[in-house]
Amino acid sequence: MSTEFVDDVSYLTLLPISLIFVVICLFSLLKKKSKAIMAVNGVFWNEEKLQRLKCSVKNYDWGKIGSDSEVYRLYSANSEGNKLDPHKPYAEFWMGTHESGSSHVVKKGKVLANGNNGFVVLNGRCGDLQGDTLKSWIEKNPNVLGQKVVEKWGYELPFLFKVLSVAKTLSIQAHPCKELAEKLHIKDPSVYKDDNHKPEMALAITKFEILCGFVGLEDLQKILKGVPEISQLVGAAVVDQVLNINAEDGEDAVKAALKQLFTLIMSASENVIAEVLLQLISRLKKKDELTAEEKLVLRLEKEYPGDVGVLAAFLMNFVTLNPGEALCLGANELHAYVSGDCIECMATSDNVVRAGLTPKKRDVKTLCEMLTYKQGRPNILRGFKVEGTNGRTRRYRPPFEEFEVDHCDLPEGTSTQFPAMAGPSLFLVTEGTGFVRTSFSMEKIRVGDVLFAPANTKLGVESSGKRLQLYRAGVNSKFL
Repeated sequence: MSTEFVDDVSYLTLLPISLIFVVICLFSLLKKKSKAIMAVNGVFWNEEKLQRLKCSVKNYDWGKIGSDSEVYRLYSANSEGNKLDPHKPYAEFWMGTHESGSSHVVKKGKVLANGNNGFVVLNGRCGDLQGDTLKSWIEKNPNVLGQKVVEKWGYELPFLFKVLSVAKTLSIQAHPCKELAEKLHIKDPSVYKDDNHKPEMALAITKFEILCGFVGLEDLQKILKGVPEISQLVGAAVVDQVLNINAEDGEDAVKAALKQLFTLIMSASENVIAEVLLQLISRLKKKDELTAEEKLVLRLEKEYPGDVGVLAAFLMNFVTLNPGEALCLGANELHAYVSGDCIECMATSDNVVRAGLTPKKRDVKTLCEMLTYKQGRPNILRGFKVEGTNGRTRRYRPPFEEFEVDHCDLPEGTSTQFPAMAGPSLFLVTEGTGFVRTSFSMEKIRVGDVLFAPANTKLGVESSGKRLQLYRAGVNSKFL
């Protein structure tokens, strides 16, 4: 046998082995880089970077009952297969990494792509399995946050995304600034569960009523003249001091007088408050015409009889948001949600200091000391159209680094883009059906779906029903 023939045989034997080795190396490289792309009988599947989430619910007693609740509707769709009690209140739907209500990454079927027939979803939502918490999954895959987010906040999603359904006014409260949150967490970690601040924004889905901040000086003086029960409670001298002050006395003097008035009201004994409220309610019921604030006070008294928060409500701005309007609440600002459904986003925290309209623990002293005592009507955000989205997406950008919220509204057969962001995003589908596309895949989406999109992920969204609505929460793009 000639040497040339032996060499040819060896070459022919080694060639396919070498080719197989090269293919394996290329496949491993592609899998590491793009989360696995494989060809099977001409069909490509892609384990895309988007992660579906199973999220948490809170059944606080102020929530709307069963099917009346937007939270119930979304949570039941998100947790498909779980039997829910339609007689319970469903108050908050949580999406994020906070340990008080962790989201979990879903283990599910792959997304299929066929060159001839377009994209197909394998396994759908049936048989989904709950995997790691989103927090632990991010810790294993920190690159999904983007470099700037990791440098600023570490391996943590800096925002918490929620839906709220409010049937009954929830507590008069404020959220501490970062410095105070750290002190409160050390002092009482069972109540103040983390050391973070909690600026937040509420975006109305339905008509949404809020008590927030203190009324301006002129309105405050008008209220004190028209509500004699306040003078009876705190004393005529304190009321006269507020009535005789003016803007020329300076902001600090006005705040000091307001702080004294509010602290005296909130610190009064339960017996004294009950007696004063009895007189107030009796007087209001005899009036022929009531102001919006007086009508609210009667509502609050029915919800929380004998509660000091009923009287304190007179000092606060009563605001009604229409769908698509939003309101920002900074640290140490007094507020109470009254009724309606909203999207809420905040820094990742669950710290609340309460002092009224609640059966939960109250910390009146801390609340009265921490407040900014800022006066005047709050600024209402109506959002702005996001460039490159065909006018389909409005962005609500608060003055906080941790978050912003987009609202996308797509009529049937329309589509839009979500440009790649340098930070992570959470997407919530609140209405309709459709598809979300990335570079190599497409996911079918419908009501209740929550998706995590890593940093630098460009998305296309298309409606396949009469109307597709979704919300995106992400790190404030001005920070990025």
